[in-house]
Amino acid sequence: MTVDHPGDLVTYGWDERVSERYAAVAEPGRIPGRVVQVQRGLCTVATPSGVRQASAYTLASRRAGLGDDPACGDWIAAVDDSDEGLALVAIVPRWSAIVRRQSDDRGGGEQVLIANADRVAIVLGLDRPVSANRLERTLALVWESGAEPVVVLTKGDLVDDRSAIVVDTNEAAGEVDVIVTSVPMGMGLEEIRSLTHDGGTLAFLGPSGAGKSTLINALLGEEQQATGAVRSKDSRGRHTTVTRDLIPMPGGGVLIDTPGLRSLGLWEAEEGMAATFADIEELAVGCRFRDCHHAAEPDCAVRSAMAAGNLDARRLDSYHKLQSELHAAERRTARRRQS
Repeated sequence: MTVDHPGDLVTYGWDERVSERYAAVAEPGRIPGRVVQVQRGLCTVATPSGVRQASAYTLASRRAGLGDDPACGDWIAAVDDSDEGLALVAIVPRWSAIVRRQSDDRGGGEQVLIANADRVAIVLGLDRPVSANRLERTLALVWESGAEPVVVLTKGDLVDDRSAIVVDTNEAAGEVDVIVTSVPMGMGLEEIRSLTHDGGTLAFLGPSGAGKSTLINALLGEEQQATGAVRSKDSRGRHTTVTRDLIPMPGGGVLIDTPGLRSLGLWEAEEGMAATFADIEELAVGCRFRDCHHAAEPDCAVRSAMAAGNLDARRLDSYHKLQSELHAAERRTARRRQS
């Protein structure tokens, strides 16, 4: 069962791919929609007839067996319940999901931050040093999600030698595109807009104060997202964006703005790690042992490349730290499943 006339949902990204996936949850009486925002158990949902408030925690939701919590960007099926209003009853199978590991004091499980993004802009401000380690961590998260990453360096008007910064960033980004932007100069905005020309969804991830909301306002041509100043002593910003918001672009495409993330715990990101550290994975083919950890094993091609100056020691250290984090998370998950 598909929806032939999705109405306003075309503005929010409805296309043939969504229609085919919606068929997995479609039933008579169900209403298709896309989650625009999730806040305190309530969802703002775009439907064929307009934007409405809905809940995933109703009796109708439980009766339908809704298991997962909805995330911003999810396509859903809902019903109009006479007692409870619009109730979410199913989540359409996702093609991508940005998932991070929650801290142990929150159960240590997974948290879906964003669903169904086609591309994810990793936003870093040039008013502070670019952290290669943080970039690699975020790249692993995005590659694992199923979305395509792009690195966006904002506030390009604050630095003189932008080309040198791009070269340094490329060492951590690998084959991922790096775009330098400046809202006051209008730099890089068309390159960002081109990422949504196919009607796809572009999400923005980055720390507070990196300029995500300022960039989104420039793309929209209006002050829709709240922005704030950063502290002069360390260029850190406050959380001016406090929810994840899905916003249609003029002329097509969809943007997702997110609050600044202080922590990005990896969750089952082996494929993301392989994509992020493709150079190390390629070198590892030459190691004597197939399960080489590139630490103290003999005839390690990775460590030989580092000794020869063909691999940055910082990058290998970052690889080891992220692998250790993933293995620790796997052990915690195994213990929880056994208890």
